[in-house]
Amino acid sequence: MQNNKKRSFFDRLTGSVNDDEEEIKDISGKDNGKKNGNGWMEEENEEMELTVDVYQTSTDIIVQTMVAGVKPEDLDLTIARDMITIKGKREENRNIDEENYFIKELYWGKFSRTILLPQEVEPEEVEATEKHGLLTIKIQKVDKEKKNTIKVKSI
Repeated sequence: MQNNKKRSFFDRLTGSVNDDEEEIKDISGKDNGKKNGNGWMEEENEEMELTVDVYQTSTDIIVQTMVAGVKPEDLDLTIARDMITIKGKREENRNIDEENYFIKELYWGKFSRTILLPQEVEPEEVEATEKHGLLTIKIQKVDKEKKNTIKVKSI
């Protein structure tokens, strides 16, 4: 049976794979990955999808995601009025032969996530911080009630 379902970031992070799943194929039938000798799924050139929490305060929309092991310079945040895209790469810095692993569940490689925001935001009014692997992005909402009075000058 052909499996066209994209696995979630959690499934990939934890290595959840059906025992009878020998290879993953896309709709065209092209192989996207294969099992290596240890039964681990090796996927080529595919980005993982980040898990996120998105909530609001009275003035801001907050996006949180885990990026443990990622250097700040390896993160790319793109913010528009109605969406945010988080991209990055987690690089593995060790050279260990596959046959020496007993368990291999950590995800290494590229990841991304695009989130449609529930309300318009100010793309210039953003604060992004990382603490203990938790990335918190605070984006100011557009205040549609805000009014400004302008005095007309005669020139």
